[in-house]
Amino acid sequence: MEPTVPPDEYARVPDAFQRLWTPHRMVYISGENKPPDGTAASCPFCLSPQRADADALIVHRDELAYVVLNLYPYSPGHLLVCPYRHVADYTDLTEDETVAVARLTRTAMRVLRAVSAPHGFNLGLNQGAVAGAGIAAHLHQHVVPRWSGDANFLPVIGQTKAVPQLLGQTRELIAAAWGTPEDEA
Repeated sequence: MEPTVPPDEYARVPDAFQRLWTPHRMVYISGENKPPDGTAASCPFCLSPQRADADALIVHRDELAYVVLNLYPYSPGHLLVCPYRHVADYTDLTEDETVAVARLTRTAMRVLRAVSAPHGFNLGLNQGAVAGAGIAAHLHQHVVPRWSGDANFLPVIGQTKAVPQLLGQTRELIAAAWGTPEDEA
């Protein structure tokens, strides 16, 4: 059977679908803010600690690692725990760095529970670009708060996330709730 509409005309044919246009996502998809190479000189996780916390979206600094909001969050409060040292592979962390990342991950979970009461978390490291690491040259642990029903039609069908709070506001809440290093034990 011959198609009734030439392929280049499909976009003009009305159908039952509503369109949710998210042109702002093209910035991420096209690689804006991705480093041009894997060096520390161009690494956003190496450069961020040199900026003011509010500008860099850093919520907490420790001696060997820090916690920053994900600029392209999967959900509100999506945090990244990053060692200061420019290292790509988990097995290349020192014992002290491994402990620091683990401790900050635990504290991040506690803080997020206090700030936004998530029902669960996704925790993970994406090792290498093929495994999904957007910035593969600098290791970072994802701490993603999750709520029952947060995966609705938007991410599944519309490839869109509804993030109900500005990143600066989220950073202020989390940074204020972080507490002191003693709270991290």
